[in-house]
Amino acid sequence: MKKIAIVKLSALGDIVHAMVALQFIKAHYPNSQIDWLVEARFAQVLAHNPHLDHILSVNLKEVKQNKFALLAEMSKVRQYANAHYDIIIDAQGLLKSALTARILGKNIAGFDAQSIREPLASLFYTHKIACPYDTNTIDRNTTVLSQPLGFTISREAILNKQPFLFFAPPQTEVQYFLHPTRKNIVFVIGSTWPSRNYPIEKFVDVANGLAQHCLVIWGNEEEHRAAQTMAQQSDFIDVLPALSLNDLKALMARVDLVIGNDTGPTHFAWGLNIPSITLFGCTPESRVYQTDINKTLKSASVVNPKKLNKHDYSIREILPNDIIDLANTLLHLRGA
Repeated sequence: MKKIAIVKLSALGDIVHAMVALQFIKAHYPNSQIDWLVEARFAQVLAHNPHLDHILSVNLKEVKQNKFALLAEMSKVRQYANAHYDIIIDAQGLLKSALTARILGKNIAGFDAQSIREPLASLFYTHKIACPYDTNTIDRNTTVLSQPLGFTISREAILNKQPFLFFAPPQTEVQYFLHPTRKNIVFVIGSTWPSRNYPIEKFVDVANGLAQHCLVIWGNEEEHRAAQTMAQQSDFIDVLPALSLNDLKALMARVDLVIGNDTGPTHFAWGLNIPSITLFGCTPESRVYQTDINKTLKSASVVNPKKLNKHDYSIREILPNDIIDLANTLLHLRGA
């Protein structure tokens, strides 16, 4: 039995884009053991996946605030190394992920120095994979996760993927929030940077133009206040309660469309084979696959994938009517 460890610590959307490879690894090596090392706060997105044997969690983010926590986290990784993995694949390409992979074992695969943002990370790899940094993010993930194992994952295979986000019965009764006669649309209004966020007043215009049932998710109090403001301005908007990652997956599996910024929860739709529109301004469209049901809208700004401009607020230039027209097309395809 081949023992494989994947190191992809963060972030939420990046983890989703890498997870698509699991079904193909398992199909190629049905008797393999596949474990995944991830930041604890993101472990729930991997949970219940039938292609994973173990989810190994660390809390390296805590180390930034508490340097004494580093020893405890490294000790945890050393315990994971007792599994004696045949190969460890660092799908992230950062120094912290490469160092973590090295503690897990010696036979490590990852991107070569020309293919990652932190080239020093490649010094820790025994197998180095060439894949230009500006290549589609999903293709980069499937390349680094398949080539070291001796096979390739084609674009056609990815386009015909099975949904790969799984969940337990939700603790929140998500079905209660869905409208029985209107189409249910999730708005993802937050992200890691303000410049990645589509203006909430334009989300309101989209909701009013669609005249369906729009549910706003939020991840912090600032986003919660913004969502409440949106609901006050439109009869077609409701604010969801705080949801766990498990319950968010369960909700999105039931909706008709997701519209949101380039951020993890928006990418859940692609992982669940749910229609989506991802809005891009200061980040590159190459982060996602466009399919018959998963579309993007991008501002006119030119993006350097290796040096993102956090002061590029061009996402604001995307017209609500363009979103409305595309959303209506996708809803029609879904049987609206």
